[in-house]
Amino acid sequence: MQKSKYTLPPEWSRQSAMQLTWPHGGTDWREYLDDICAVYVEMADAITRHERLLVVTSEPDGVKAQLEKKLTASQMDNVTLHRCPTNDTWARDHGFITLTDGEHARLLDFRFNGWGCKFEADLDNAINHSLYINKVVEGEYVDLNDFVLEGGSIESDGHGTVLTTSQCLLAPHRNQPMSRLEIEQRLKNDLGVERILWLDHGHLEGDDTDGHIDTLVRTAPDDTLLYVQCTDESDSHYADLKQMEEQLATLRTIDGQPYRLLPLPMPRPIYDGDDRLPATYANFVIINGAVIYPTYAQPDNDAEAARVIGEAFPGRELIGIDSRTVIRQHGSLHCCTMQFPKE
Repeated sequence: MQKSKYTLPPEWSRQSAMQLTWPHGGTDWREYLDDICAVYVEMADAITRHERLLVVTSEPDGVKAQLEKKLTASQMDNVTLHRCPTNDTWARDHGFITLTDGEHARLLDFRFNGWGCKFEADLDNAINHSLYINKVVEGEYVDLNDFVLEGGSIESDGHGTVLTTSQCLLAPHRNQPMSRLEIEQRLKNDLGVERILWLDHGHLEGDDTDGHIDTLVRTAPDDTLLYVQCTDESDSHYADLKQMEEQLATLRTIDGQPYRLLPLPMPRPIYDGDDRLPATYANFVIINGAVIYPTYAQPDNDAEAARVIGEAFPGRELIGIDSRTVIRQHGSLHCCTMQFPKE
């Protein structure tokens, strides 16, 4: 069978738009809704300075009013609001995964089931179809709701390789009884890639996703991998992240060369009551001409994270956004977004 000419571009490829699914009072954000909406406005401000923004929301008039307080008229021209009911806000995991052939888009609509049926997700799983039938997005719609896949669980290096984690894709209530080999073949077929690299270590306390790759390891140009490094032997993450680091050193590019490895600092522990939150600098967002990265009011670690990200993405503006509110719901900035690559 002829291999698909459609491929999964890396996130640093040129983008046509970025999606945010906006918080509202019916979500788990209700207790600090104003705080999280302020973070979303900051993200919208950064995105619309560089590209188009698609906002999915059940309350478009209210969101428009929030945005108009911060964004200029020209930035507002970059905003498209789509009215749609939602359960939550994690666009990275319910959004389209988009392939391109250089001229056209293929919109892959996988099933989102609340990270293995942990949370209600029926409304979020219907967002993509609503965007398509209302002609908000353009491309070939591909219904893949027979397979559970979240965008945060995969990373493309742009050269035919996808990275993922075994603890997520093999976790309960996703695609059982499929085997690892069957899941790997399905990913290759659907995503148009040549190989899957599985990481078998790496987990952050408080993470609901069963170890999404975008909280641990991210791809960058020139065969570069940025990864969370824990150097504190007293930290509960130390042993597992050390094993992840050792496994990364064994990985090879599709041409057989070692990856260039850039360690990101591990934020000092942040708690909500007795619960440690999954703070990570790996959860940055790449947009046209810039990288939006999370900060955690830790000046030394925040600065080091910016330095490393800047080394991986030279020439891009670095935009830090305080993400202490976002991690209260166990995600960070990348989890809130989903890009549409430019065809």
